[in-house]
Amino acid sequence: MPILSAPAWPPPTTRAKFRLIAGLLILLATGWPAACSKQSDAIVSIALHPTNADILYVATNESVYKTRDGGASWDRMATDLSSYRVLSLALDPAHPASVYAGTMGDAVYKSPDGGQRWIAHNAGLKEHVSVVNRFVFDTRDTETVYAATTVGVFRSTDGGRLWDERMAGMKEVHIVFTLTMDPTRPNIFYAGTSGGAYRSLDGTSSWQKVNNGLIPPEILDASLSLGVSTIAIDPKTPDTVYAGTNNGLFMSTDRADAWTRIGQSLTDQYISSLVIDPGNPSVLYAGGRSGIHKSLDRGRTWQAMNEGLETLNVRTIVMSPQDSQTLYLGTNGSGLYRSRDGARSWTRVHIADKTASPPAGA
Repeated sequence: MPILSAPAWPPPTTRAKFRLIAGLLILLATGWPAACSKQSDAIVSIALHPTNADILYVATNESVYKTRDGGASWDRMATDLSSYRVLSLALDPAHPASVYAGTMGDAVYKSPDGGQRWIAHNAGLKEHVSVVNRFVFDTRDTETVYAATTVGVFRSTDGGRLWDERMAGMKEVHIVFTLTMDPTRPNIFYAGTSGGAYRSLDGTSSWQKVNNGLIPPEILDASLSLGVSTIAIDPKTPDTVYAGTNNGLFMSTDRADAWTRIGQSLTDQYISSLVIDPGNPSVLYAGGRSGIHKSLDRGRTWQAMNEGLETLNVRTIVMSPQDSQTLYLGTNGSGLYRSRDGARSWTRVHIADKTASPPAGA
């Protein structure tokens, strides 16, 4: 697949300003840490091992941590990981010792050994790509990985060694906050951006804007930071897609051709994270500035599920691949939480500030 030509870019000083602005927009869109007593109180990203429930990684404002015993003890990742803040973590589903880290200022790093060593993997990423918000693995071959960045979507077919730009059809250069692959039709992708939603039907070779009913143009014109922050696909009826935005929750039943607003009963209409129970897609979890809410009817009605949370500023929610009743929640203010009962109650998981390097492997 040929590398698509990049748009013309301004001088380096202007690009540096763009990075700063983009970083500020990322903070606005994903939640500014509120009243944190220390840096590690903000949990930026959570990555769970696909088969071992005791292993998970978390990124805080200061570092990346790993536990091998379900959170009883933690190791701080090796210092050769970027000094820049890590925004996203992802484990290769087929080779979970391979860990990807997307940074806020230094693009992509990868560890081949469960976090013991980290290597920059930025070949092919243009000089202006510095912030990486999310990774997505091709379900057919996990050596093919996609990255959502401040300037669009990029793809690697060799485990991150070389990247190529995948932006045809994205007429404006948007910050891509989130990227999701259809679980049953891996050529279909959805991208949530500061300019709304995009869809690709050909494996990211081309994109089409799909904002019908989603975000009014006047809202987008008012602020670049308003857009689609999270997208979730129903695994059993994948034409059904959900989009969480800075202005509410939306649902489409026709692969994003048209959107309908749902979840008006949510306390706050800012949606930072959205998770669907793969075994029962009627069950959804939504996180935002008013905590976590749960729906049992595909998003039509919601109930707050905040028992045990010390702050309601939720940044990210992750569901255990082994048990859909076990969820992890990252907050902007009081750290990491775990629920073992489908979000009915939450317990804080304390992260010790260790400096020792973790053992090899995962």
